[in-house]
Amino acid sequence: MMRVGLGYDVHPLVVGVPCMIGGVNIPHEKGLQGYSDGDVLLHAISDALLGAIGGGDIGRHFKEGDPRWKGISSLKLLERVSMMLSEKGWRTINCDCVVIAEAPKIFPYAEQMQKKIARALATRPEDINIKASTHDRLGFIGRKEGIAAQAICLLQSSMVEHVSDN
Repeated sequence: MMRVGLGYDVHPLVVGVPCMIGGVNIPHEKGLQGYSDGDVLLHAISDALLGAIGGGDIGRHFKEGDPRWKGISSLKLLERVSMMLSEKGWRTINCDCVVIAEAPKIFPYAEQMQKKIARALATRPEDINIKASTHDRLGFIGRKEGIAAQAICLLQSSMVEHVSDN
């Protein structure tokens, strides 16, 4: 059995915090504000994976306000999501992702991101695809006030499921 999940996240850009995207600290004058490290890409992937197994979203599992998650690396959250999948008999087949930002440039860091994400999900880097797009200077993303990310992930069950006639 296979399932697909879709994830989306957005965070504002602010001065004084690191710009963490895909588990990589990208040199930039602004970073992503969030309760954890604000990594929009990893949050979108986590939501896609949780959605595929009917597990809600990362806000349900890693509640804002819980001191355990304050400032935590989103790679650690993704590793926990991956463990949840494994415990329920699922494995990641692939993830296709897009980061929507005017700046910083994502492409120079995409391979590094793929490796970190693949390691967290116990899959191969070639199973993680990262694309970048802009908003053509439109809206809050176009004004460089924030960054968004989308992810779609395919999972495969290692469990044998029987369909009943009922």
